[in-house]
Parts: sequence; structure tokens; C-alpha cells
Amino acid sequence: MLDLGFVSAILADKSFEEVISFASENKFKCVELMCWPKGKAERRYAGVTHIDVDNTENKGISEINSLLKKKNIYISGLGYYPNPLDPDDEKSDVYINHIIRVIKMAARLGVPVVNTFIGRDPEKSVGDNLRLFKKKWPPIVKVAEEYNIKIGIENCPMLFTRDEWPGGKNLATTPAIWKKMFEIIPSRIFGLNYDPSHMIWQQMNEISPIFNFKDRLHHIHLKDVKIHKEKLDNVGIMAYPLEYHTPKIPGNGDVRWDKFFSALTSVKYKGPVCIEVEDKDFENSEKDIIKAIITSRDFLKQFVHLD
Repeated sequence: MLDLGFVSAILADKSFEEVISFASENKFKCVELMCWPKGKAERRYAGVTHIDVDNTENKGISEINSLLKKKNIYISGLGYYPNPLDPDDEKSDVYINHIIRVIKMAARLGVPVVNTFIGRDPEKSVGDNLRLFKKKWPPIVKVAEEYNIKIGIENCPMLFTRDEWPGGKNLATTPAIWKKMFEIIPSRIFGLNYDPSHMIWQQMNEISPIFNFKDRLHHIHLKDVKIHKEKLDNVGIMAYPLEYHTPKIPGNGDVRWDKFFSALTSVKYKGPVCIEVEDKDFENSEKDIIKAIITSRDFLKQFVHLD
């Protein structure tokens, strides 16, 4: 049984209580809740705080769990997506320390997964970034092991704008790199928050990683993407990726959802699958945002049972 949820970042202006109530009223099972530190967002969909890990005491934990029980919703994972390998060591330390605080909050809440990025220095090579990863990530995973919290690394290259060029701000982009990461940190608690859309715009097979990394699938994002072939033919793969592709809600892009869910079933994945909305066609109003979530849910009903 796959539990359908959504990523709370799209409901940035809603409170925790409103997000959970919306999920319950619309037949979702779970929500991935954003846990950015309070402050100004660095980019779109960032800076969203539905659980403040720095200012939630035991009473707050009790209140969170009480509402979840009342609404029959569970938290699929806590999400925080910075750049832990930022070339500025002070920023890197801030991001890593907050990831650790999110891990500890997950343990307090009984949430099994924390989702994040590996990060990357975009001006350095893959090899150099792997060496940086080997230095900075083992202590994070050690904390996760101590608290028995899985880490789900999303496979988004974070390569969209000029400041992220040329390498992007997340190392965990391809199966070849994942394999090297898992060789460096073999802990089974360290795995993937897999999003098929990022494979599509990289001209890669979005189905095969489900089989090849079945034991590392800790969480799943459901986002689609449309490749504009005429634009790709004009600018080529060396262009900024948004010049030839557009993020879409599930069903409006090129992900082969029938094969995707068949693969999840084949590998016996039974965890959460969460809709992630980053579709600019649904950003003009709150009504559009709600429509994006509900339209995605209705499309996915053919693959995921809703009570």
C-alpha cells in the first residue's frame, strides 16, 4: 500500500494546523513538512517553516501529535533542502547544524525520515565534491544512526540559474554518483528521496533507478516535467536547463507514471509518495495552488488507492 501525500512547501502561507486539516479534508494520508529556519527564503519553495525545530518544546510536540491523530494524518518526512557543501564554510556549518537539529526533531516526533540535499560547490568537479562529501557528511549520518532516522537525499541537480552554474548545488544527481556516495557511506540509513522528474530533463531513464536502488528508497516525490524538444534542439544540453524544460504537476509532463508505479510495486516499496508542486501554471492565486494539488491527486488515484 502506497500512502499519498504532498510536500508542504507549496502551502507556504498556511499554518501547520491548516496544512494538516487540508490534507485530512482531501483524503491524503501524509504530508512532508518543511522545517527551514525562520527567516527570508533564499529561492522559490525554500524558507518554509511548518515545524520550527528551534522553538518547539515538549508541549508543542504533544500538540502536533494530537492534531495528527485527530486528523488521521502522519508526517512522511521532515524536509530541509540547503547546500551543506557550500564553499563558504560558515554557511555550510549553519546548514549542517540545522540538518542535525531536524534529525533530532524527527526523533522526538517519531518521524522516520529527514529529506535534504547533499549540496555541492558548483565550481568544483564531481571528484572534488565527493572528497568534500567524504569529509562533511559522515558526522551527519552518524547522528542519524544514533537517532535511528533515515536520510532521504533528493536527486535534484539544483542547476537552474546563473549562480548555480556550471555544476549545480546538489551532488546527488545520477546513479553513478549515488553509487560512489553509498560506497563512501555504506550505512543503510542513508538513501534517496527519489524524484523521477529530474531524471527526465537530464535525458535519463526514470524507471531503472527504482530497481537498481530499491534498498535505498526512503521517500518518493511525485513531480512531472515537460521537455520542449524544439527548444532543446535550439539551445542544446549545455544551456541553462530551464531553457528547455518546465516542471509540471503529475500527468502534465513526460514521466511514464504507469511504469513508475509498476516498478514501485515490483520492488515492494510501501512508503509515502508525496506530490511536489513546482508548476508555474498553478501559481497565480491560492485557488490555483489548491487546484494543482487536487488535480494531481485525482490523476494519481489510478495508481494509489484513496479511502
